[in-house]
Amino acid sequence: MTQSILQRIANGDQAAIQDCLTKYGGLVWSIARKMLRNSDDAEDAVQEIFVDVWKNAERFDETKSSETTFIAMIARRRLIDKIRFSARRISADSLDDVLLEPFTRADKDMQTGLEAQQAAEAMRNLRPEQQQVLRLSIIQGMSHQEISDATGMPLGTVKTHARRGLLQVRELMGLDSLGGPQLSQGVRA
Repeated sequence: MTQSILQRIANGDQAAIQDCLTKYGGLVWSIARKMLRNSDDAEDAVQEIFVDVWKNAERFDETKSSETTFIAMIARRRLIDKIRFSARRISADSLDDVLLEPFTRADKDMQTGLEAQQAAEAMRNLRPEQQQVLRLSIIQGMSHQEISDATGMPLGTVKTHARRGLLQVRELMGLDSLGGPQLSQGVRA
């Protein structure tokens, strides 16, 4: 079985670093350019993102996410941190620049798409009963009682599968119980 680029980086393969830049450079650049206001900031961010990717390569688990999703989430988290830091510090930027919202609708849609992909991958790691309950609830919009009636599962079992399934998805996505990034797990800058 061929190792992923991130597994090769984690094993110290120097050629994997160039492979990573070649394969994912465009993705990381496009995310950075869309989220940051100017190309100089985006260039700096891309360098920082790839340093984070290399430092965290050993954390990559292909059973939890694809390599693309893993790298995109590192990029997104690093960029959000950079934007938050910029918003907190006092700068000499013009008032117009400060008042501009750093995210456009397209950026929010892209983030939502990445998060949806990561959630779908996390759901594939659940037990079949949990997957079924969450799909009926989230996709079909069924209540717990309706799921119980449709599947023949006791109502308490449906509720347990829903709760445990959601908690496991959040954990696999590196989110705390409030939906925010975990500081102790997952990939953090």
